[in-house]
Amino acid sequence: MAASSPAKAPRMRGDQLRRFYWLLVMPAVLMMVGLYFFPLAKVLWISVTEPVPGIGNYAKLITSESVHKVLIVTLRICVITTAVTLVLGYVLSYAMVQAKGAWLRGLTFFVLLPLWISVLVRAFSWVTLLRSNGVINQALLSAGVISEPLTLLRNEFGVIVGMVHYMVPFAVLPLYSNMRGIDLRLIAAARLLGASPWRAFRRIFLPLSLPGVVASGVLVFIFSMGFYVTPALLGGGRVFMIAEYIGVQITQTINWGLGTMLATLLLVCILTLMALLGRIVDMRKLFGAA
Repeated sequence: MAASSPAKAPRMRGDQLRRFYWLLVMPAVLMMVGLYFFPLAKVLWISVTEPVPGIGNYAKLITSESVHKVLIVTLRICVITTAVTLVLGYVLSYAMVQAKGAWLRGLTFFVLLPLWISVLVRAFSWVTLLRSNGVINQALLSAGVISEPLTLLRNEFGVIVGMVHYMVPFAVLPLYSNMRGIDLRLIAAARLLGASPWRAFRRIFLPLSLPGVVASGVLVFIFSMGFYVTPALLGGGRVFMIAEYIGVQITQTINWGLGTMLATLLLVCILTLMALLGRIVDMRKLFGAA
């Protein structure tokens, strides 16, 4: 008589499986609603109810000169920071792709090093370097290059320098991941066919690296829009970006309506840029090599 086959475990039906999944994710969903979505909804509600109900706070986007100035300064600093960061990040990423062994490990270490240091430490370090009696001015004065200290701090230049220093690793990581997926044999083939190094780079490598450039640019621009600590310290109260201006409106002038309106605007801009990035660049393919 043949041995009876072992009993098979009953399979969960589709509706039971869905309920089981919901039970697993429900704690995370409740936490997100309570700690993230509810505060965001509260911010949006305050922006249309204080000091009086209506869209008066949003009308200041058109009528308020101070809001215009903050938005223009923020946009200008973000664009310059993104452009400079992309250039530096592209050069570093290209060098990392070409480097091998100890050179690659050294470049990677120095690129990632700023991420391991507190943003406050980095900002105060730049204050020490850029102030009137700081290291840079003293070195230039000693060398006879300048006759009086340069104004490198408490202006947009100082803010951009500090932000670029912070943002370079965030540009290098997606760029390097993208460049690692480029077959360098294509460059060698172009050189064998008579192309100059610059022509091979411009016609082959650069177009293939554009997804990484777009991803890095949007990522750096998003981070730059919400930057607070570095502009506050290096700007010295003379350069107001939108994040610092929101803080002033909420904590000092107690103008919650205007502050939450700008916070909502900042959130909408960031979500729009992230959605645009997701439609332009395949993020799974871009970061797959990381």
